[in-house]
Amino acid sequence: MLVGLGALAGIAHAISSDVCSGHPGLRSLGGNLASPTNPPEADRCPGSTRFPPPLDWHGQPLRPTSFLTGPLPVGLRLKSVVGGGERFPYPPAMKPTLLVLAAGMGSRYGGLKQIDPMGPSGETLLDYSVFDALRAGFDRAVFVIRPDFEEAFRERVLARFAGRIETALAFQTLDRLPAGFAVPAGREKPWGTTHAILCARDVVAAPFAMINADDFYGRDSFAVLGRQLGGIGVDSTAYSMVGFTLAGTLSDHGTVARGVCRTDEQGFLTDIQELTAVGRVASGALEGTALDGSVVALTGSEPVSMNMWGFTPQAFPQLEADFREFLAARGGEAKSECYIPMTVGSLVKSGQASCEVLPTSSRWFGATYAEDKAAVQANLRELVAAGEYPASLWT
Repeated sequence: MLVGLGALAGIAHAISSDVCSGHPGLRSLGGNLASPTNPPEADRCPGSTRFPPPLDWHGQPLRPTSFLTGPLPVGLRLKSVVGGGERFPYPPAMKPTLLVLAAGMGSRYGGLKQIDPMGPSGETLLDYSVFDALRAGFDRAVFVIRPDFEEAFRERVLARFAGRIETALAFQTLDRLPAGFAVPAGREKPWGTTHAILCARDVVAAPFAMINADDFYGRDSFAVLGRQLGGIGVDSTAYSMVGFTLAGTLSDHGTVARGVCRTDEQGFLTDIQELTAVGRVASGALEGTALDGSVVALTGSEPVSMNMWGFTPQAFPQLEADFREFLAARGGEAKSECYIPMTVGSLVKSGQASCEVLPTSSRWFGATYAEDKAAVQANLRELVAAGEYPASLWT
């Protein structure tokens, strides 16, 4: 298997790095890797139109380097220059990575619910997600967090996973933007889930599941998504989403935001509408508010996204292109966000990707508001009593 020095340095950095530094270099390796199913003849030089050289965030070719740091990925060996050109790898089959978005501010919850104990032995909801991911065959977990609670996250979350799963951190900051864009004055709100995923592109090189840190998705959800991701290559644009029923995702203590989905007869996503203020009004009717301010009537039976997605590294350049369009149109607003459901919907409508909506037998629950905590704790106790989980996950 052949690897150029520049490409291999980027891969070694991405796999061995424990922290995403926030520098704009060394981006988007995975999307340019050949599929493990491609024959050796597909191992081409950088000038190839089929497999272009990897690009950094600014769209410039990644320059070769003269040194490597960290362990080499299993199955790769070095051969720097063959036939006058730098070569790029087609890696062996990879186990999926779990990408956890944990940088949210928790404004409605009133605190850092990412590290709030919920389980009978002090487990967080994130503990249950990692536990289920391990059972489903995931071998690496990457957490997108804010730099200001790194120390607490390492001590109260990552320490639990030591020796159980490989982990890495990436940081979501307001100023981590593509070239040509800047943070507008007065902006404090994060840029949204599409931006959060992009902040992890340095440290994700395999097909990956993206989840929220503060949601419970259940064992079957990870199992079906893990099987899906295990059957695709790193250059695939066959994405996926675990779908839940809207009525089962509401809060008794306030409104929520949901991505309401439409699918075709084969179960593939055709459209997704991001709604905010989803809840029941005084009459008992269920409704939500679209991004244009219009009110949408709902039945409760609609499939919705709870931000449990399956992607490959090929998604990173696609997400960046959509994020750039968002910044050009709405980057000057103080509270605008680029939501991953809307980004995926755009990719599907434009024919750049497909997205299968995967059914699950698991029940979703989460803590949008502090008042939801008691119900979450009761649900976890029920699952432990039923034998779905041990009373203490890690001991």
